Amino acid sequence: MQNILKTLINYSLFTKYEKGYFIKNRVVPILEDSISLKLAVCKSSNLQTIKDDFSKILNFVEVNELDILFLLSNLEIKIELFLILQKINSGTDSYIKEFVEKILLFAIEKRASDMHIEKFENRALFKFRVDGKLKIFFVIEFSYFSQISSYLKLLSNLDITQIRLPLDGRFSLNIRDKKYDFRFSSMPTIEAESLVLRVLDSKNIDKSLQTLGLSQNIYEILINNLQISSGLILISGPTGSGKTTTLYSILKELNSEDKKIITIEDPVEYKIPSINQIPVNSKIGLSFELALKNILRQDPDIIFIGEIRDKFSLDIALQASLTGHLVLASIHANSSLETITRLLDLKADPFLIATSLKLVMAQRLVLNYCIKCASNGCSFCNFTKYYERSSIAEILKIDDELSSLIFKKSNKQEFLNYLKSINFQTLKDDGMLKVRENKTSKEEVLKVVNI
Repeated sequence: MQNILKTLINYSLFTKYEKGYFIKNRVVPILEDSISLKLAVCKSSNLQTIKDDFSKILNFVEVNELDILFLLSNLEIKIELFLILQKINSGTDSYIKEFVEKILLFAIEKRASDMHIEKFENRALFKFRVDGKLKIFFVIEFSYFSQISSYLKLLSNLDITQIRLPLDGRFSLNIRDKKYDFRFSSMPTIEAESLVLRVLDSKNIDKSLQTLGLSQNIYEILINNLQISSGLILISGPTGSGKTTTLYSILKELNSEDKKIITIEDPVEYKIPSINQIPVNSKIGLSFELALKNILRQDPDIIFIGEIRDKFSLDIALQASLTGHLVLASIHANSSLETITRLLDLKADPFLIATSLKLVMAQRLVLNYCIKCASNGCSFCNFTKYYERSSIAEILKIDDELSSLIFKKSNKQEFLNYLKSINFQTLKDDGMLKVRENKTSKEEVLKVVNI
């Protein structure tokens, strides 16, 4: 079957022949010339009606049914986007602004965290990342690419003539009377630039710990351990596992007038009221290391370090947690146990780790079944069968026995034996609980949990 999502579609055909007709018969018109009409069809298409109602020679391409339904969704905005491009063809390039704002609105409405614009043959593909997965939502002729790239660079105050080096910038747009912030990145590739826009949507930090989708027992352990006044709490996982969202939710939980909270972030993407956020900026000399080195002089109660990335940042975190501060940080590790191993690998004093470390939570994000279609696929979930994500996690409270094992730099098997003796619930265990509760599939859990 052909991948119809990469195909350039003439959306004006939906207005020429009445879009309701195509929706009813589950057929997508692709292109037309003076004698023929090319149509994408699937097993459930009503072909007899189509053959009777068109006088032209019909060429059929069989594609996946869910792809047909996906292409037939959001037709109004797709037709608008296509018609705007036709205006550009007439010799007026002022419509590039209208096109960019319209497709960004499309991405926002579909809950995209990122929009990718990439070259494919003679086309430019617009891919939206929704719930962590990329999907092609719109395709245009590549001839428009340079104008779109230049306009986005102009918005980002970047050199529009520079296409041979990576560029990054930020801009804001008012779309339908609401302000949106975007982070822009361009990267030269062998054929053309790759453009990526990150949608900096404040809804990502509006989440509370209660809305992260944590299992009840995980949530209760985490909440109970946030009452401590000093020590180190780590959230671990690979890139894209939701660590930052969880840490922001923890900060909101801890935020109060009688506590001074300072964060060190690279970069600060979301402003949290009443919290002192330090934006790392190496261009002016405000490095991560310099900020860390001076942070204790600010007399904070709670310190949020974006990431434990090396021995220096770990040493500062341990020092701060030993001197009466609660330190929150993320770290790249696959599990709670591997988090401890990672700390020891950074050559920090095992005694300091054993004394300071209070809690480790390892997490992943899994896709939730769509609540509208009971996992069959519908327009609400972009015909993916899933809608939004929730966290699966394992949480390890550092008790006296674990502190002793850390101090002695015990081997992995000794740690595993102890975790087994306390019936420790792993990431996989929590994921399988979500499967039994019919919130996600076993396949989705196994995709994100290393067995």
